[in-house]
Amino acid sequence: MRKLWCILVVTVWSAVCFPIACLAMLVTLNPSRSVGVARRLWSPVLLWAGGAKLEVIGGENVDPKRPTIYVGNHLSTLDIPAHFLAVPVDFRFVAKSQLRWVPFIGWYLWIAGHIFIDRGDRSSAIASLDKAARQIRAGTSIFLYPEGTRSQDGSILPFKKGPFALALKARVPICPVTIEGTDNVMPKNSWNITPGPVRVKIGRPIDTTGFADNDREGLARAVRAQIIADSLSLGGKGGDPDTAVAAPNREGVAQRASSATSKAS
Repeated sequence: MRKLWCILVVTVWSAVCFPIACLAMLVTLNPSRSVGVARRLWSPVLLWAGGAKLEVIGGENVDPKRPTIYVGNHLSTLDIPAHFLAVPVDFRFVAKSQLRWVPFIGWYLWIAGHIFIDRGDRSSAIASLDKAARQIRAGTSIFLYPEGTRSQDGSILPFKKGPFALALKARVPICPVTIEGTDNVMPKNSWNITPGPVRVKIGRPIDTTGFADNDREGLARAVRAQIIADSLSLGGKGGDPDTAVAAPNREGVAQRASSATSKAS
């Protein structure tokens, strides 16, 4: 019954909130108004329907006046509404291009100016990251999931290096955001809902100016290490520090040590 209830609530409420978000943007001519609709109307109802009780730690590390790249681990579809609530700033998600075609949610992300990346097309992906860099310079924060996919077992997967090129280009702080519990409430590829706590820990911003322009891997390792530490502090599984970087064009698969060594040399 809870599974059917959640499917009904998500479908109906998303269908209701989508035109409200579009109307808010149309009336104000401001795409940021749509983020308010997602944060104040859409997200709380989805978490309520799933029985998720949200706790946010480290809210003092969020500065709405400072453009920031928020980097989070990814466990469940519920991460998106949880992060809308946990990080109360005007940000845009960086999402897979396939999400654009998901009814209501994908349409909303597209119309509201969130950024889609086609990871199978290198030139298109670079253009998308350039667009994100321009938005950051204009004062808009970005939220992205460098694992590229949801974790199957709750552990922190290897990070893709591409998003960190964006951080080095924009030269704004990176704020690590660690989430635990959404995979217990709503596991990956499942509607088997189990009510429970969801905890989000927002870490101290990491200054990107201390990294060389091309040190994507070093920055990725530093951010991932903080998220692993915060995951463990929240009772999560953490992750393997030796598998920090994802293999080229692969999600959830670590780069081989020999490959990493040859690239470094």
